[in-house]
Formats: sequence, C-alpha cells, structure tokens
Amino acid sequence: MRRLVGLNFARLRKEKGFTQERFAETSGFTQQYVSDLERGRRNPTVVTLFHLASPLGVTPADLLAEADQSETN
Repeated sequence: MRRLVGLNFARLRKEKGFTQERFAETSGFTQQYVSDLERGRRNPTVVTLFHLASPLGVTPADLLAEADQSETN
C-alpha cells in the first residue's frame, strides 16, 4: 500500500508540474518526506493523504487508486 501511494503521488505530482522541492514549498511537507513517500518509506495517515492531495487538486482516493494495468506494463 505504501508503494502504491508513493507511485500514485509521484505520477500526480509530475502531471501537475511540481518538482519535489516545489511541492514541499507549497504544501509544508519537507522534500525529504516527499522523497521518502515516493519510495514507499512513509506510511501516511488519512489526514496526511488529505494534505498531500489538496495541493495537487486531487482527492485522497486518487492516491490510493490501483494502477491501470497498461501503466504497469
């Protein structure tokens, strides 16, 4: 689950044109947290998912969505 959240977050962050550093500045999370999250080393709470999703303009559920099979092949 941590890996899935990390992969979804990284994809959405890039789609929205954020670097890790810029997302950190905008959101209040540290760049290290963002990096760890994307590598599956963080286990975000439900509240954290909300705060991660908001600057991206997505829902917390978007961070939990299963990857489309065409994206993983």
